[in-house]
Amino acid sequence: MTYEQPADGLAIERRTIDVIPDGERHGTPRSQFTLWFGANMQITAIVDGALAVVFGADALWAILGLLIGNVVGGAVMALHSAQGPRLGLPQMISSRAQFGVYGAVIPLLLVILMYLGFAATGSVLAGQAVSKILHIDSTTVGILVFGALTAVIAVTGYRLIHTIGRIATVVGILGFTYLAIRLFTEYDVSSFVGVKGFDATTFVLAISLGAGWQLTFGPYVADYSRYLPRETSERATFWSTFAGSVIGSQWAMTLGALIAACAGKAFLGDQVGFVGALAGPAWIAMLIYFVIVMGKLTVNCLNAYGGFMSMLTTVTAFSGQSRISTGVRTAYIVAFTGVSVMVAIAASADFLDNFKNFVLVLLMVFTPWSVVNLVDYYLISRERVDIPALYDPDGRYGRWNWAALGAYTVGVLAQIPFLAQKLYTGPIAETLGGADISWIVGIAVTAAIYYPLARRTSNPPAQMIYPDRVTQPVRP
Repeated sequence: MTYEQPADGLAIERRTIDVIPDGERHGTPRSQFTLWFGANMQITAIVDGALAVVFGADALWAILGLLIGNVVGGAVMALHSAQGPRLGLPQMISSRAQFGVYGAVIPLLLVILMYLGFAATGSVLAGQAVSKILHIDSTTVGILVFGALTAVIAVTGYRLIHTIGRIATVVGILGFTYLAIRLFTEYDVSSFVGVKGFDATTFVLAISLGAGWQLTFGPYVADYSRYLPRETSERATFWSTFAGSVIGSQWAMTLGALIAACAGKAFLGDQVGFVGALAGPAWIAMLIYFVIVMGKLTVNCLNAYGGFMSMLTTVTAFSGQSRISTGVRTAYIVAFTGVSVMVAIAASADFLDNFKNFVLVLLMVFTPWSVVNLVDYYLISRERVDIPALYDPDGRYGRWNWAALGAYTVGVLAQIPFLAQKLYTGPIAETLGGADISWIVGIAVTAAIYYPLARRTSNPPAQMIYPDRVTQPVRP
C-alpha cells in the first residue's frame, strides 16, 4: 500500500479538529523532545524560576522545589502527550469522551483564557526583546511585530511549528549556556546560594510554580503528537515529551533562580534588559535578544495554535462540524493573536506579580480537568475511544457527562480553602503559613470522586473506533 506524502513544511496545514488519517502521519517521538525543549528554554521560564526567590526562597531550596514540581507536572503533561498518536486528535476534542460533547465546552472556555493569558504575558517579554533588536524605544511596536510573526507561523501550522522548535532548541542551548557562564563570571554565585534556611511556604511555592508550569501544557500537548504514526510507542512519546519539557524548563528556571538571587531588584524592573546587559558586548546582547525571541516564538505559536483549536472545538460542539476550511482557520488564528496582542499592550505593568498569580490560578482550574481526562483514558476506557461519537451529541458520549462535570466542579471548589493568592488566601492556607497546596488537594479529591463514579456510569467501546477514512491508505 502507498500513502500520501506529508506536505512540505512551508505549506499551510489542512487539518484542524478532525482526526489525522494514517496516510498523513509522519515523524518520530524525537520531534517531541526538540519541540518541548525549545518551548521551555525561554525567558518566561527564567522569570518563573526567579519568582520563588523573589518571593523569599533561598536559591538552593527554590531550585530543588522547582525540580520536584517540574518532574511531577511533567509526568502528568507527558501522559497527555502519549494519547496523541493513538487518537490522532487535538487534546480538547478527546476530552468530549469524559465531559460530553457540550460539557467539554466548560473547561474549554478556561483553556482559551489560559492561552490568551500566556500569549499576552509572553508577548510582553518578547516585545521588549524585539524592540531592543530593532533599536526602538516602544515596547508596543515590538509586541506588534512579535504578534505578526506568531500569526504567520501558527497559520502555516504543525510542521513549521516543529521546525521552529528545533531551531529554538539549538539557539536556546547556546544562549542559555553562555548566560550561565556570564552569571558565574560576573557574580560570586556561591555567596548568594544557601544563605537562608529552609522555609516550607516558599518551598511549596517553588513546587507549585514548577508543577503549574508543566500542568498548563496539558490541554494542548497532544495537539503536537497527533501526527505521529499510530503505531508509535506510547512509552517513547511519553519519555521524549517528558525529557524535553522537564530538562528545558528546569534549565531555564534554575538560571532564573540564580539570577534573582544574585541581582535582586536589578532583575525585577527590566527582566529582558537585565539579561541583555548580563550578556556583555552589544553585539552579543543582540544575539541573546534573538534567543529570547526564538524561545518565545515557539511557545507563543503553541498558544495561538492551541487557542484557535480550542475555539473551534467550542463552536463545533454546537454546529456539529468536524472539518473547517483554511480561510476560517486563518481567521480564528489572526483573531486570537490580535486579542492577545491587545491584552499584552494593556497589561504589561507589574508583570512578575501578575504572572505568579496567573500561573497559580490556572493550576487550580486545570488540575481537576487533567485528573478526569487521565483517569478516564488510562483506567476507565483503557485507551478505547469511539472517535465518531466525539462529534455527535446524540452519540455514545452524549451532550453532558454529569459525573465528570460534578467531579471537576468539586475538585475546583475543594481547593479554595487551600489557596494562597494575592486576592484571596484560604483559611487552611493561612494555618499553613501561606503555603499553597491547593493543586495537590485538587488531584486527590477529583480522583477520589471521579474514579468510582466513572466505573459505574462510563460506557467505553470494546475497542478503538475510527472513522472509516482514517485507516484507508491514500492512493497517489
